[in-house]
Amino acid sequence: MRKYIQPPELYVRRVGNHVAYTHVITTDAPVTVYIAGQVPRDAAGNNVGKGDMRAQILQVGRNIKAALAAAGATVKDVVKTTTYVTDVDEFFRHPDARAEIFGDKPPTSTTIVVAGLAHPDFMVEIDATAVIEKKPAKAKKARKANRPRRRR
Repeated sequence: MRKYIQPPELYVRRVGNHVAYTHVITTDAPVTVYIAGQVPRDAAGNNVGKGDMRAQILQVGRNIKAALAAAGATVKDVVKTTTYVTDVDEFFRHPDARAEIFGDKPPTSTTIVVAGLAHPDFMVEIDATAVIEKKPAKAKKARKANRPRRRR
């Protein structure tokens, strides 16, 4: 079970009409998923959105969703993100892009301003931690090609 907590003693940051992050999330989930920092590269390795923070945020979101899916998780399972940006003012002009990725119950979040990222065209990188509250379905074992099936 997951619980989202915005303690009344802590300021809730809003950008426009969007809550920027949740201060505290508790869970009793048995599976934790750690996603490495995702950058705005597509599956072919192309840099997406040169000079366009919104396009880069959305590409990073697609990459995070793909990584989560590979682990049997979704963005609803994300409890923590760390976002690295080269221009925080530009980043905060696009709260709708983050909301498009994470929905109306955003994860806890830390945003760090950096001088640069792994490529000079990158403006944003996000890593994520997710928890899966139910165990993912076990993958079926592949039958060996040369081994005949047993008949009963």
